[in-house]
Amino acid sequence: MSVENDTPEIPSAQGSPPDKPVNGSKKDAGQILIEEFTPDRSAQPRRKRIFQTILVPFLAILTGLIIGGVFIVLTSEEFYTALQVSLWEGIKTAFSIVATTYGAWFNGAFGDWANLAAFFETGDKAYLVKFFYPFTEGLVTSIPYIFGGLSVALAFRAGMFNIGAEGQIFLGAIFAAYIGYAITGIPAILHIPLAFLAGALGGFLWGFIPGFLKARTGAHEVITTIMLNYIAFRLSDWLLNGPMQRPGSANPVSPSIMASAELPRFFDDPIRFHGGFILALAAAYLVYWFLWKTKWGFDFRAVGSNPHAARYAGMKVATVMTLSMALAGALAGMGGANEVMGINHNLASAFSSGYGFDSIAIALLGSNHPLGVVLAALLFGFMRSGATTMMVTTGIPIDIVSILQALILAFVAAPGIIRAIYRLKQPVSAEGITLAGSWGGK
Repeated sequence: MSVENDTPEIPSAQGSPPDKPVNGSKKDAGQILIEEFTPDRSAQPRRKRIFQTILVPFLAILTGLIIGGVFIVLTSEEFYTALQVSLWEGIKTAFSIVATTYGAWFNGAFGDWANLAAFFETGDKAYLVKFFYPFTEGLVTSIPYIFGGLSVALAFRAGMFNIGAEGQIFLGAIFAAYIGYAITGIPAILHIPLAFLAGALGGFLWGFIPGFLKARTGAHEVITTIMLNYIAFRLSDWLLNGPMQRPGSANPVSPSIMASAELPRFFDDPIRFHGGFILALAAAYLVYWFLWKTKWGFDFRAVGSNPHAARYAGMKVATVMTLSMALAGALAGMGGANEVMGINHNLASAFSSGYGFDSIAIALLGSNHPLGVVLAALLFGFMRSGATTMMVTTGIPIDIVSILQALILAFVAAPGIIRAIYRLKQPVSAEGITLAGSWGGK
């Protein structure tokens, strides 16, 4: 579910920095880095590379759905009843259960076509709303996943493992909520960007801390971000039961933000589709532009590929570590601001359903590419939005969605399994971000 870009990546390399050229020509360290660590793809057509890039994630999703179907069958009493009649009856029932479940899931995510047919027959707009509502809910659900996935992917590209997206989402929500309700009397054209940027600032500060500690002290970002997650959760609880608690309320909830701070919605209730989706797509484009069209983006990818070679080339590795985590935090903070300004219109305890943790899977599924992240986030969003309809219609536990997501992540994280199952050849030029520097020490 990722997309290959035209600019070649710098693959990981181990060992000492590249030697100086022996042909007598003068080259600076940056040129040496590019020549030594840029793969030659002339022998492999671009179309074939793109196909190889998306093949494994696609097969991972397909395999996850197949194995998920087995779990669905095993949780159905109807299957065991049919199995008592005959083996063949059990097999037919199993296929029927899976088809019905995935059909209900699809209708819950993309809309029931019967409602669209009813609209054309009767002209009643209520049927049209019923048809489009599930699809728009999938888009709305995917918004925090896009921001969170971009956050994790950006850090991955710089060789940093951002486990703290969940805490950064909380900090972004806290900052955005406070600016949203505390500032009054300003127009929406000022209030919306002010609150949204405040959310980005909250995440930026929360991401800066582990990045700075990694760069200056060597403290592992996995440990520090996990600890900061817990601090963010407890900080949110304290604020919502104290300074930010809604006056006269016994519940841990903040005052509602001003109407001028709410992200605009494009349709009337009950459709909740809002401007946050446009902002998420804009953020994805900006991340792509930053990583592949700017010098700083090149430095990020070079450090993520091989920090030793990047340092030899004169790149500021410590600055990249710090800035990558801070920018990753800002993206996650935007996801928190989106939930406050676009959906809830206040800050409540445990408002996030694990968006930051799911974002790790989304970044991996999207191969740490912004477009891949958007597609993976849409997949997760529609999976989540369709799960309720699936449960109501078929009685299958909603937890099956979490099982499917875990299966897909497992297959994406271990592509060798997929290649072994489907007898795929290893690609000639494998590209991807390496986390070896982060796990093994820089």
